[in-house]
Amino acid sequence: MIYTALGDSITFGENASSFARAYPRVAVSLLNASDTRKVIGYVLARPGWNTYDLLDAAVWQGSSVLSRSAVVSVWIGGVDLANSALSALSSKQPLDAKPILSRYQRNLHALLSQIKNSSPARIICCTQYNPFPNSPLSAKAIDGLNLATNEVAKSYNAKVAPVHKWFEGKQGKLIYGYRKGKIEDALSGFLPIHPNDQGHQVIAKGLVPYLAAGK
Repeated sequence: MIYTALGDSITFGENASSFARAYPRVAVSLLNASDTRKVIGYVLARPGWNTYDLLDAAVWQGSSVLSRSAVVSVWIGGVDLANSALSALSSKQPLDAKPILSRYQRNLHALLSQIKNSSPARIICCTQYNPFPNSPLSAKAIDGLNLATNEVAKSYNAKVAPVHKWFEGKQGKLIYGYRKGKIEDALSGFLPIHPNDQGHQVIAKGLVPYLAAGK
């Protein structure tokens, strides 16, 4: 069974102590430890990718592995929001999330359509946890992102893994470099948004039942 994880810096494993401790590889290890059928994992993810970048990569780089995959996870959208939020914060302008979410929804539709057209794989869409739970602006924007994810996933009969619930109230323990849980924490130049090793472990354990379903 081939499992392919699509995403951005979180899926890539940024700030994990090693790639082996990033959630896609941890999930594959857990699956192989609990099942006689061998699972092979592939990752198509890069730091800084937004939904359009991932769509482009899926079309031009990932079509071969996607066509052979039994299950695909999709976790994207954080970059779309983060860039706009930081720009609004630094310019002291209000964040208008509507055009960002509209573009995100269009690109996610196109991405899931690309997967469906090239692969028989089951699709799992991951929701986004909130790295800044003490900023109302962040909570509102991420709620909108997750609502859009659920709507698009439903139209493609994709499952939704509620990662935001797995992190809720535990961000300080699960995010690398976590400070005060406010967007302003990111203005220092370091983005405290990625899971630490413990966070990746939580994600992997939560994903395993979704990945294993229907094997």
